[in-house]
Amino acid sequence: MLIREIMHKNPITIPPETPLFEAYKIMQKKNIRHLPVLENGKLIGIVTDRDLRLATSQLAEKPFKPEDIVKKIMSSPVQTTAPSDPIEIATKIMRELKISSLPVLENEKLVGIITGADLLDAMLKLTGVHRPSGRLDVELSNRSGELAHLTNIIANHKINIHSILTYPEEDNKIRVVLRINTMEIKTLAKEICGSGFVVIWPPHISCAK
Repeated sequence: MLIREIMHKNPITIPPETPLFEAYKIMQKKNIRHLPVLENGKLIGIVTDRDLRLATSQLAEKPFKPEDIVKKIMSSPVQTTAPSDPIEIATKIMRELKISSLPVLENEKLVGIITGADLLDAMLKLTGVHRPSGRLDVELSNRSGELAHLTNIIANHKINIHSILTYPEEDNKIRVVLRINTMEIKTLAKEICGSGFVVIWPPHISCAK
């Protein structure tokens, strides 16, 4: 999944001279938490509702006044992403930098914005959990042909696979998490066990190691 598939196009923006109280009013009215700051059509910063609250808090060492301008508190330069970037790259950037949004630039022009909530929604879609389905977790040996063998067993039951996620575990093993279009998981799980795989979910399935 790419950024262009989940981004909010044509985001609301403000100029750097916008008073803090006006930026907050825009966020409240539009139900948003991030405002990119543009000057002459170029992205020069971003301000969040948290930035506004912290800047004007009486607990701040030198609190800003509501009539102060956004340019004084905005984050700059801005970490960005591109429409063609995979969502996992954006997720990694946001996690490492501990930020909650990424403006999307194409040819140096602001074309969208994504937030942490957008990435969570995308991950839910990738797992297939939004569709009626059953979950199957299987441990595979990290060698060629294992995943093909597993999916062939499922295909022989005329069961469609909605999603497949994999990640490495210890002892050179791979965990495969599948969403499949059946709720009758245990019968299939027992056959998978009989083929030499270890089923982790559903639990309480006796598998040969």
